[in-house]
This record gives sequence, structure tokens and C-alpha cells, in this order.
Amino acid sequence: MKYHIWTIGCQMNVADSERLGSALDLLGCEATQNPDEADVLVVNSCVVRQGAEDKAVGKLQSLKPLKLANPNRIVALMGCMVGPKSDTLRRRFPYVDLFMRPQVIDDMIQLIEERQGTCIDNAVPLIPSRPAVSTFVPIIQGCDKFCTFCIIPYRRGREKSRPVPELVREVRMLSQRGVREITLLGQNVDSYGNDLPDKPDLAELLSRLNEVEGIQRIRFLTSHPNDMSHRLIEAVARLDKVCEHINLPVQAGDDAVLAAMHRGYSADHYLRLVERIRNTIPGVSLSTDVIVGFPGEGDQQFQRTLDLIREVRFDKVHIAAYSERPGTIAARKLEDDVPLAEKKRRLQAIEEVQERIATDINAALLGSVQEVMIEERKDDRWEGRTRPNKLVYFNNGHHKPGDLVNVLVEIASPWSLQGTIVER
Repeated sequence: MKYHIWTIGCQMNVADSERLGSALDLLGCEATQNPDEADVLVVNSCVVRQGAEDKAVGKLQSLKPLKLANPNRIVALMGCMVGPKSDTLRRRFPYVDLFMRPQVIDDMIQLIEERQGTCIDNAVPLIPSRPAVSTFVPIIQGCDKFCTFCIIPYRRGREKSRPVPELVREVRMLSQRGVREITLLGQNVDSYGNDLPDKPDLAELLSRLNEVEGIQRIRFLTSHPNDMSHRLIEAVARLDKVCEHINLPVQAGDDAVLAAMHRGYSADHYLRLVERIRNTIPGVSLSTDVIVGFPGEGDQQFQRTLDLIREVRFDKVHIAAYSERPGTIAARKLEDDVPLAEKKRRLQAIEEVQERIATDINAALLGSVQEVMIEERKDDRWEGRTRPNKLVYFNNGHHKPGDLVNVLVEIASPWSLQGTIVER
């Protein structure tokens, strides 16, 4: 049997798809990029934004003719579109065979086992069979924060951490399969270990994984300002494999908006945390997430978000216009009162400010030599990243993914760097 998995959304969705693919590989199935030739068709969905949900629905609808042409095909919807009850989804998409909540793939495994007469050895970890040199490792599922705009706790459940020995074993196996960089994933990665009996924290896990032979770089995301401890910040500064990059979502720069979001911190708290990070980790790069047009956000409140972005000077800002998500606290209790046109105006205003900031930050790297890990070859040039997560392109050199090379930066844009490999 051949399978095709289509994925949209966050890095956790990518990791979930990789693990489903690993299970199907263990069952003797073969991956294909062509849905027309697949016996198993999977859409891994996202509902954090309406646009992502619309794309998942469109993809699912495009599979209907394939299912009608061959009823023996298995069509599955997985990911955050699938909640605890799937009755509405079953009525909406009657041609779909399976509805799988995030991380829950047992029904698919059982169905394939029945079709093929094969079974999975439960002792074998479900890690990517053919991992990229840089791959994701989920360390904690779910979220306990219940931000008013977010559907994730209702789809992925409460926080559940994976034990340290299990993660060390998995990362060792990934290293043996050629992985050189790992990114530890969690909706709130900083709360790792709070639910485990011995209460290990992320700093301890980073220390253990820093010892795994073959792994050259370690990253983690996404952090929460309330849970980023000084112990974790010091671990990033101390451990040689942990990269100097932190994604720290602020979401808004106004205290009233932050309170309405149930974020649990003030803008001043966030700014003091950024100062502590930069004082502890030399050369650290910071990225963040921002939502514009949250219910009740006025012009002055939005201006405070712009002011915070100007003050912090992030390396990268991920911006989204507020999108009401059915089932969230905001959808139940707050009126979506910011017009779409105004949301777009605010989004564009942040994009323009951030482009100028990123231009200045990256221009300062011109003429410097940066250590780059090669990830892939794309459009006849190599693509890789620096430790602070700068995207770098270069043409010369006979290398392979996973190699560490020194690149002289000759061109800098707000979004990437370009250069030439040099010997130091």
C-alpha cells in the first residue's frame, strides 16, 4: 500500500505527520508525493486560523473524487480540526473513513494491520524513518494556559510530558539515522516536566541531550513568558550545543489586551525578561508572535504593541490578524469588534516596522563569517541556518546536508543572508 500525508500548521503537526509516516513504514507501506496513486490519503489539519482551516477543508474536498473512484481507498482527517466529538465532521465529510485527534493514530494502525495482515512491534519508537538532518522532537503535548484566543487546549488536551530517558533514547536513535540538529517541541515547551513524578525541567533535559553523540545543535520552541526560568536561560548560555535563539511570543504590547487574552504577564514583565535573556546569552536572537485586532484593541493599545516591537528589536516577528475560533473563551465572551480592514492595516504597519528592524540587524552581519549548518539544496544553491537561526544561501562547495561550513556574508536582506564558503 502507498500513502500520502498532506500537512498544514505548526511544527507539532509536522512531527505528528512524521510519526504517522513512520508507523505506516513499519507496516510495510510506501510514501508517495502523488495522491492519485495512494491507497491511504491523510489530511493533517490546523484550526488556529480560519485560513489554515479553509485550506485543510479544500484539500480534503479535493480527495473526494479519488475516494469515489476507488472506495477501497482510506481517507483520513487528523489534527486540530478533530475534537472529542466527530459527529458534525462525519455528516460534513461522509466520504472520510477516519477522524483522528492530534497524536492519536491507533485507529489508522489497526485498520492497516487488518488490511495487510501486518503488525507493529510496540517496542520500536515511532521516529521518522528517513529524517532530515534537522528534525522535530515533541517533548510535551497539550497546553494548560487556556489563552482566550486559542483552541489548542481543547484539541490537544492538557499538558503531558514525555520522560527524560525516553527522549534521550529517541534522540540517540535519530543521531544514528543521520540527524544533526533537533528542535524540541511543545505548545508551551518551558513547562516541560511539571507533570512528571521527578519534576525534571527543560534545563535538565537540555543538559542530558547535550551529551548525545552526533547531535550538533539543539533548539526548542515555543516558550511562554510566565514559564521561562533563569535556570533555563542559563542553560542556553552554558550548553555548547543549544543554539542562541529563543522564540518568545508576546502577542500584544498593551496590558489591558494581554489581560483580555489571559496571558498572565504585563508588557513590563516581558521587557524585563528580554533584558535578562540578552544579559545572559551573548548574541542571542529573539523572535516573537503578535496578534493584531484582538477584541477591544483600540488605536492606542495597538500603538503600544508597535512601541514594544520598536523597543525590543526582534530578529523576526510572526504576525496574525485575530481570527475568532469557535469554542474558545474569546468566541464565547468577547465581540470581534475590530473591522477586517483595520486588522489588515495594523498587520501591514507591523510588517513595515519589522522589515526596517530586520534590515538593520542583518546589515550588521555583512562582512562577517557565520557558521552554517547545511539543510538542503534548493534551486541550485545550498540552504542552511546559523546558530541564531538566520537563513543563509550560498552556491559554492561540494558538501552535503548536515555539514557545518563557514560562510562569508556578502548580501543581507531582512529575511536571509547570502555568501560564499570560506576557510577560517
